[in-house]
Amino acid sequence: MAKVMVFGTFDGLHKGHLDFFRQAKKFGDELIVVVARDENVRKIKGRLPNLGEAERLEKVNQEIKRSRDQAILGSLGDPYQVIRKYKPDVICLGYDQDSFSDNLEKKFPDIKIVRLKSYKPSIYKSSRLRNTNFY
Repeated sequence: MAKVMVFGTFDGLHKGHLDFFRQAKKFGDELIVVVARDENVRKIKGRLPNLGEAERLEKVNQEIKRSRDQAILGSLGDPYQVIRKYKPDVICLGYDQDSFSDNLEKKFPDIKIVRLKSYKPSIYKSSRLRNTNFY
């Protein structure tokens, strides 16, 4: 049974996120969605997300609802802690995901790293939707 792990803020789920989950599921039997902690989002993006981490985690859990799939909060300290704990076989990254993705292949040589394709990024990109009534 292959475990696939994805990471993101998921600040308001949209079709781009749902396609991201769908693409990632093709690489394994169990999907683990790591939802970024509020503090980490602030450090990376320079602002807090519109929705708090508990609400974002709940929304992702409601969306994935499969028996083996799960959403978890990322760690506050070491960003790679969840990878060591859950030991995924595959890590899928978004087409524009740069945070903590450098050197993943060197840090975790036994884990397959896959960059997924975008889904209509001119429409379904969180940074574009943030200033709309989407949230």
